[in-house]
Amino acid sequence: MNSKQLANVLIKILGLSIGIHAFPASILAAISAIGALIHAMQNVHPAGASFPNWMFSLSYLIQAVIELAAGIFLIVRSRWITEILFKNEAE
Repeated sequence: MNSKQLANVLIKILGLSIGIHAFPASILAAISAIGALIHAMQNVHPAGASFPNWMFSLSYLIQAVIELAAGIFLIVRSRWITEILFKNEAE
């Protein structure tokens, strides 16, 4: 196995690791955001708060979705990334 193949496999493993970490986080964030949004609809927004409580859950959901997208991108485009990394190396 040469260095390009090894880099390709390691990039795929990195993408899989990021995706596995982000998948349950995105599900939990979606449930939390929905629950906080329902709670915010039932209660009045406190006057002293700068952001509603559900905004924090929504930001966590956005972060988890971006992380999941980055993992999928690394898995799908690992050969392209490897080509960029080893552009000047002759085999």
